[in-house]
Amino acid sequence: MTTVDASPVMVVHVIADPGLPSRRLAAIRDSLQGRLQVLSRRPLEVESRSELLRIRPDHALEARAVENLSEGRVDLVILLTEIPRYLKRRPLIAEAYPDERVAIVSCPTVGAWATKSKLLRIIVDCAYRLMTMDDVAETYTDDGWGQWVSRDERKSLIMLANPRTGFARTVLGVILGNEPWRTAPKLSRALATAAATGAFGVFYNSIWQMSDALSTGRLLVISVLAVCSMVVWLLVSNKLWDRPRYARLSKVVLLYNLSTVMTLLICVIWLYAALWVFIFVSGLIVIDPSFMASVLNEDVGINNYASIAWLSASMGVVAGALGSGFDDQVDMRHITMGMRERQRAYTQQPETEVEESTS
Repeated sequence: MTTVDASPVMVVHVIADPGLPSRRLAAIRDSLQGRLQVLSRRPLEVESRSELLRIRPDHALEARAVENLSEGRVDLVILLTEIPRYLKRRPLIAEAYPDERVAIVSCPTVGAWATKSKLLRIIVDCAYRLMTMDDVAETYTDDGWGQWVSRDERKSLIMLANPRTGFARTVLGVILGNEPWRTAPKLSRALATAAATGAFGVFYNSIWQMSDALSTGRLLVISVLAVCSMVVWLLVSNKLWDRPRYARLSKVVLLYNLSTVMTLLICVIWLYAALWVFIFVSGLIVIDPSFMASVLNEDVGINNYASIAWLSASMGVVAGALGSGFDDQVDMRHITMGMRERQRAYTQQPETEVEESTS
């Protein structure tokens, strides 16, 4: 077991963006304290706080983000940002500045699986590279996780994502950061419109006959078209599709556009599934099987109720698309633009000021 010298306490200050980064940090804080204490020769304390981080295109940080360093109150500062960062068209997982004793970790580039354990290892790895050799315990062994590259011109160390899987993993990380499962229920206005329209399928026997006549393949095509129509409407009506002002930013903007589309797709599929369940249960309660059999001139079963719900849900989603929208502007920004709002600061900079790392 590591013996801690009777030395001044080393304070590691971790600042995380509000939302998912802060919740991840809170979940691993105790483990982080233990891992860093094993790493450090000195007594160590982890301080954490949630704060909106502002990282400019030149990667300079606002003074308040590292003000405690200049005052000597903390020894190391590690920033967890929700902004995906790029260098030479490759996702930048982390960047460490040993001279400034500051490291930046981009949470979306971690991906969408085992994020807490990965984040824990990355933070410990960053701290190891910010510490002096006198501060590192002799018993600690660098596990070599991730590939760090030196940038002599910036006197920094960087960890880049795998060129083959990094982009896809970052898209999934951005989608996870958008948290569609939290904001999908806020499409209540669209759900109300869709439910009102879909309810016609329960009461109008012409829809029963149509759903019975349509093949499974046709019903599937109709449902896909209905979902796509709502996604497109949300994109167009809320102006959520970005166009890069400069060609060098196309990769970054493409990432945001893909994550926006996928986030909206998840929300609309959730809406469609909820609507199908509502209509299916309503049909079982309202429609008498013998009456339906007399209308269709055939024996009916559970498949008939499922087909009615399927077609009616598609009709409802199409109608919901025309009247769809988020309950307020804040919800709309949270679901797709929580990170993209600040990313626009990159695209609005004059081209001569845009750092290579955003290309």
